[in-house]
Amino acid sequence: MSDLTKLSAAEVAGLVATGETSAVEVTQAHLDRIAAVDERVHAFLHVDTEGALAAARSVDERRAAGDELGPLAGVPVAVKDVLTTKGVPTTVGSKILEGWRPPYDSTVVQRLREAGTVMLGKTNMDEFAMGSSTEYSAYGPTRNPWDLDRIPGGSGGGSAAALAAYEAPLSIGSDTGGSIRQPGAVTGTVGAKPTYGGTSRYGLVAFSSSLDTPGPCARNVLDAALLHQVIGGHDPRDSTSIPAPVPDVVGAARLGATGDLTGVKLGVVTEFTGEGAEPGVMAAFRESVEALAKLGAEIVEVSCPHFKYALPAYYLIAPSECSSNLARFDGVRFGLRVGDDGNRSLEEVMSLTREAGFGPEVKRRIMIGTYALSSGYYDAYYGQAQKVRTLITRDFTAAFERVDALISPTTPFVAFPIGSRTADPYQMYLADLFTIPTNLYGGPAISVPCGLSEGLPVGFQIMAPTMADDRMYRVAAALESTVGTFTPPAL
Repeated sequence: MSDLTKLSAAEVAGLVATGETSAVEVTQAHLDRIAAVDERVHAFLHVDTEGALAAARSVDERRAAGDELGPLAGVPVAVKDVLTTKGVPTTVGSKILEGWRPPYDSTVVQRLREAGTVMLGKTNMDEFAMGSSTEYSAYGPTRNPWDLDRIPGGSGGGSAAALAAYEAPLSIGSDTGGSIRQPGAVTGTVGAKPTYGGTSRYGLVAFSSSLDTPGPCARNVLDAALLHQVIGGHDPRDSTSIPAPVPDVVGAARLGATGDLTGVKLGVVTEFTGEGAEPGVMAAFRESVEALAKLGAEIVEVSCPHFKYALPAYYLIAPSECSSNLARFDGVRFGLRVGDDGNRSLEEVMSLTREAGFGPEVKRRIMIGTYALSSGYYDAYYGQAQKVRTLITRDFTAAFERVDALISPTTPFVAFPIGSRTADPYQMYLADLFTIPTNLYGGPAISVPCGLSEGLPVGFQIMAPTMADDRMYRVAAALESTVGTFTPPAL
């Protein structure tokens, strides 16, 4: 493995900026690493070798010409295959979009290009971001670099695994119910969900429009903050985008790295520290809470009584929105088209296309959502779930009147073996038990590694008020400064 692939994004950018190495050298080192290990990890669905090297050459030419470069210029990045990329396949992990090459870039990808980052390719994911293990990808599962027989989390397992396998120093994910943070937790990497509306959803293939949030993934907190700064900010093409600047997440990460949390008040969520989590996960979490207290943080218990209803509420709201959003995949306008032999009606073609193109989890959620929205059941299911969402938001609001941020484990358990939970959807859904409330509220949250349980990574979650993303970065960086980072066994 090249030494260049072991460096942080900030270190790579510094070397490129001073000319100590070139963007092309860095990019080639990561392409070589992908070629060496990705057959076993399967983090990528598509590697854009030519495009990556061309982008890297452009950065080197700009540096040679004396142009001012951004803080991440020349740094390779992997992009979850849920974001449109002009001329580069975007499948969303589904057969229904196999081979589709979008005619435009998503806002997140556009900002990555403008910042001079080098897109290596598109990462594997659960189909349409519906899953917690990346086993529901139509193109086969991604494997966890810590143990290739275990899951890397989901739905953005490819983005997290690419980091842990040193195939990329940075990656982009999307978080609907925990799909950035949960993969970060089980792969020993950092995953941040920004405030909803703090990053643009333009060009993000929709799963659940009121929840979907693109965000940064990295191997350390500062790198995640640097990437967050690049992709965040108002976008007039997204009607839900917040017209406000990105909080100073980079400054907060650097402040936190000093290890001083004096004056910071943290609330341990009572509902997430009882039964349900593995003993090893809770042991690592408690040790980290003690470490934060030693750094000067005041720790208090905070009860959020409606959090226990978040999981069932989410699995009514998200499938309902999914049912609506996925209606566009009909075999008529783009993507897969099955059964169009001139002898079938449009309805038959649509039915055959969806039968062939959608996987089992997507079909399950479409059916749940369609039922919840149907006449006679809307008020009883979807309407009630939205009321619970309001109660959860009130819990957050009340909590943040007492504390600066809330803390909990990211997941109740470490990475589980591939194939061990696919027969029981409910057990799979429990992977997002601690992450879902933040999505229903709309605030930011981050997962940072905090220890090991049975040799596998444990994640520590920090939740902050809306548009207070800087708070979570400060606490996360402080924890990282005392517990360090975690390296998987060599592949």
